[in-house]
Amino acid sequence: GKQGHAIAQAALRAGAQVVLVSGPVALADPTGVQTHHVETARDMMTAVEASMPADIFIGAAAVADWRVENAGDQKVKKSLSGGPFLQFAENPDVLAHVAAKTSGRPRLVVGFAAETQNVIAYAQDKLARKKCDLIVANDVSPATGVMGGAKNEVHLVSKAGVESWPLLDKDEVARRLLTTIADMLKKGGAL
Repeated sequence: GKQGHAIAQAALRAGAQVVLVSGPVALADPTGVQTHHVETARDMMTAVEASMPADIFIGAAAVADWRVENAGDQKVKKSLSGGPFLQFAENPDVLAHVAAKTSGRPRLVVGFAAETQNVIAYAQDKLARKKCDLIVANDVSPATGVMGGAKNEVHLVSKAGVESWPLLDKDEVARRLLTTIADMLKKGGAL
């Protein structure tokens, strides 16, 4: 979405060679960024794998945890027996997959935690569980206007602790995040 595109543009301005794997969005591709468009989490996993190796991986996409396993190719018609029975399958976890690489793992793996409650606690859990170096956590409750909006209020969660930023334009969040990542690389991955 907007935050991911802003991060890609900020990384390009910082001198990075950038590959953006983007789900369905109504945004123009950032100029100068190699963009791969995907529709599903499985497509995203394939595109990310094809883009490796990388020095830094930033997983800003809000990928669905589940997909309909028994999706049909044709319209499901109404019937007197009720609606269709849906079976769900777990989507691949792109962030965890990249962070767990034993060979070719990026020097820094940064994930996002889009939460609607217990934002920092869930981000701390995600940091440990997915073995990331940094989690950028934000409250995406409808009242915040973050999803699809121009502003974002984030909390950087690392092993060193939590750094909270005020409500900022998403371009400014991206700029500050890239500065933080550059500092982390200089310190060998520490915040």
